[in-house]
Amino acid sequence: MQLQSTLTCPACGHKATETMPTDACAFFYHCKGCGTKLKPKAGDCCVFCSYGSVPCPPIQETGKSACCGQGLRVGAESS
Repeated sequence: MQLQSTLTCPACGHKATETMPTDACAFFYHCKGCGTKLKPKAGDCCVFCSYGSVPCPPIQETGKSACCGQGLRVGAESS
């Protein structure tokens, strides 16, 4: 299982390699280039599945697209 994924900001193209959590989904991520708050695309469970080079650990393990509909979310906040 890969725990590193490179996120690419759709607004500015900035790339940052991050370590993915194994016990939760990262629902929000603030781009380190432009500050844009990234959220998962429709149908994706987290920012790594939407903007990362590698999908999140639960997707890697199960291959299912809704890995954490009932689970914890890292960075969950009202937008």
